[in-house]
Parts: sequence; C-alpha cells; structure tokens
Amino acid sequence: MTLTSFSSLGLSAPLLRAIEEKTYSAPSPIQLQAIPAVLTGKDLMAAAQTGTGKTAAFTLPLLQRLSNGSRAKSNHIRSLVLTPTRELAMQVANSIADYGKHLSLTSGVVYGGVKINPQMMMLRSGIDVLVATPGRLLDLYGRNAINFPQLEILVLDEADRMLDMGFSEEINKILALLPKKRQNLLFSATFSTDIRKLTDRILRDPVWIEATPRNSAAKSVKQWVFEVDKSKKRALLCHLLRNKEWTQVLVFTRTKDGADRLALELLRNNISAAVIHGDKSQNERTRTLAEFKDHKIRVLVATDVAARGLDISELPRVINFDLPKVPQDYIHRIGRTGRAGFEGEGISLVSADEAKLLAAIETLIRKTLPREVQAGFIPSHSVPLTRQLKTKPNKTKTAPKKPGTRGKQSHDRGITTTKIDSPGRQNRKRKI
Repeated sequence: MTLTSFSSLGLSAPLLRAIEEKTYSAPSPIQLQAIPAVLTGKDLMAAAQTGTGKTAAFTLPLLQRLSNGSRAKSNHIRSLVLTPTRELAMQVANSIADYGKHLSLTSGVVYGGVKINPQMMMLRSGIDVLVATPGRLLDLYGRNAINFPQLEILVLDEADRMLDMGFSEEINKILALLPKKRQNLLFSATFSTDIRKLTDRILRDPVWIEATPRNSAAKSVKQWVFEVDKSKKRALLCHLLRNKEWTQVLVFTRTKDGADRLALELLRNNISAAVIHGDKSQNERTRTLAEFKDHKIRVLVATDVAARGLDISELPRVINFDLPKVPQDYIHRIGRTGRAGFEGEGISLVSADEAKLLAAIETLIRKTLPREVQAGFIPSHSVPLTRQLKTKPNKTKTAPKKPGTRGKQSHDRGITTTKIDSPGRQNRKRKI
C-alpha cells in the first residue's frame, strides 16, 4: 500500500505537529522513500534535485533518532550536516529549527562571516545537531573546540557540489576524525566518478533512492534558448526585462566581475538589481537575498557560488546570461526555480561562441533546447543544434575543475546560530 501522509511514515507526534504548522499535507517522493529508510538506521544514497524536499527527507528522521538518545557532552556533537555553502547551511539550519521546535534538542550552524570565539563558546555545552561547512569545522577541531566520539549520524548534503568546489581534502580529513560506527546519509544531484568513489568508501550496504532521473532538470522547469550576439546580450536582457512582466528574476553570470558589470548596466536602465557572489560579505549577501525575496529588488545577479545556496520559494524564472563551463552547473542553476510543485522557466542567452558549452549541456540532459530569436536582436551567427556538432553522446568534454581555494575562502569561515522563535536574530545556541 502506498504511503500518502506524514503520519504513515512513523514520525513522532512533535514532528508531525511541526509539519502540520508548516501546512505540509503530503510527503514528496524523496521524503516518502527516505524517511522510513533513515529511521531504520540504514545508510542512504539519494539522488535528488533541489526543490524536491530533500532537506526534510533527512532532517525529520535525523531529529527523531536523536530525540531517543543521550544529550551531547561538552564540546561534543551527536550529528553533523556538511554543506558546501553558507547559504545552504543557513537553509538547512532553519529547517532543523522549524521541524524540531517541539523537541528538547539543541542545534547550531557554523559558516563564514563571523569570528571564531563565539562559535567556540556555543560548542562548550554540546550540540545535538551541527550544520557546518568543511573548512570552518576543521578550524574548530584544530582549536580543540569540537570532539566527535558521540557522533551518531553524518549527512553530506549536495556532496557533488562540495567536490566540485575543491573540498575533497577537507572531507577526507573530517571522515578520518569521525567514529567508524555511524549512520551515513549522502545526497547528490549528479553522479560523477568522484561521487561514486566517495559512496563506495563511506556507505555500508546503503539504501539507494533516485527521486529524479540522473543529470536532469525538474520537469516543472520550461527551458529554452535566446540566440543573440555576445555584444548584444546586455541590451537583450534589458529589453526582455522592460517588455515582459517579470517581477523576480535570478540571473547567472560566469564571473564575479561580469556580475558586477551587468548589475550596473541594469541599474543604468532603471531596472532594480543587486549582486551576490563570493566577494560580498555575509551581511551583504544576507541583506541582498532578503530584499530580493521581499520583491524590493527585481533582478538578482549571481555567480555559480550561489547556485545551490539560494532558497527562494516560488521563484518564477532563472536566466543564464553566460552558460557555465561545467555542464552540471546548468542543472544546479535552473534548479532554483520550479521547486516544490511550482512551475518555473530556465532561459539561456546564448551566443555562437558558446555553441560547444550548450552542446555539452544538451548532451548531459539528453535534450535539445528550443531556440528563439528576439526581433531587433537577430544574431549574425546562429547557434547550431547539438546534433549538427560533432559531439559524442557519452564523451562530453569536461571543463577543468574550479580552483578549490577561492571557493573555500568565500564560504567557509565562521559561525552563526539563530533562536528558534526568531530566525533572523543571532544567538549562541538554539533550543529545538
């Protein structure tokens, strides 16, 4: 018999009460499969795109398993959730606070942007659930602020992104510090060779769940391409924004400098815009994202640094101003829209010199994206269809890996914790 409600999954009354207060009526496919598996104590390998409800899929059973155990000792943690970015760490920590508010557990989140001393003080009395980025966690360990003998559950959220950002060495160091006897939960949107190696190394007889087809975008996202000369991309974007009733648009560029220049161009055209990327302080990024969510800013220009960390409910569309060099990043970008059952649009502005990048993306997602041209912006050189290029389906050229150091420095220093009853206020510890 198919399970159709959260109450059918074996969750406790305090968790069901929190779910009801969030007005969620039925579990998503990933939750339907993952929650019972995690509750049994089994290791888990889950392939799930963003927006499928995967955070609740591990948060809910994790909280239930911890609620039946002993409290964390001083400077110890009982569970660890590793994430690649500050923004994702905040998102996960907020979910833990929401779902666990009727339980007598504590949680904290550590990431970049604040000093290290407050985090050391937070950990002194022990934490049941710690959300962290890899480098900062190792900083804490190096200062004897955190110990792992009590650790029961490890979650690697968006593990593929952590490897893409160059965190392999840090993850290996962390794994070497943890107790061998533990439950491991690994979530990834893509299946790279490195992910498979990591899975083989840390998971023991895991339950495998694939909520969405591998390397595919959500079906709720309509995708297409505007062909345009490279020199006219900014003008085309301004034209589209002026002539269409798009109230909230997330635009991705390939570089931080490109993001800054594009935002200035939008502002010169009286289009409200702001930038979020790794060179911005945590306070700036948090404030900008809040203003975008509140519709005070119409266009948010971002780099791939923010591709997985942004949690914007009901975001209607994503525009790729530049195509990413790594085709998997395309999936991560458009995964910001079309979430939780809502429809979305993934639009790419593509010039002829990006034809090979587009071919790599189309080969990965096994789909040829429709091409369109806008009146007044017909390109001098068209973008050929993927089948017209000499691209072998199973041998997509992989772009060089991104340098790890820059990504780690951008995301991985510091800590913040938030009171449950006021997610925006800072505190050293959180009761859940």
